[in-house]
Amino acid sequence: MSEDLNNLENQEELNNIVVLNDESGAEVEFEFLDLIELDGEEYVVLLPIEEEEDPEAAGEVVILKLEDTESEDEESYVSVDDEEILNKVFEMFKEKFKDEFNFVDGE
Repeated sequence: MSEDLNNLENQEELNNIVVLNDESGAEVEFEFLDLIELDGEEYVVLLPIEEEEDPEAAGEVVILKLEDTESEDEESYVSVDDEEILNKVFEMFKEKFKDEFNFVDGE
């Protein structure tokens, strides 16, 4: 019985994994944390699974805009250049998960 529970937990963890291709075409795995809606647009909050080589970047989330594609089975994510939108989405995320994560302000 405990094996079934472990398999279920592992499956749930795998369902939260998003694999994206970076600029060089390499696959990068992220943990999907949340989907935030702002002004009629949807943004995903992702946490890189592999630790960055820069220790100061560890634990930083990535926020990408969700874009519609022609295929219902595929989603497209694009980077967000607008600092104001990024800050609003991140503030919404922090408020929603204030009891689950320990946020550290990095200036």
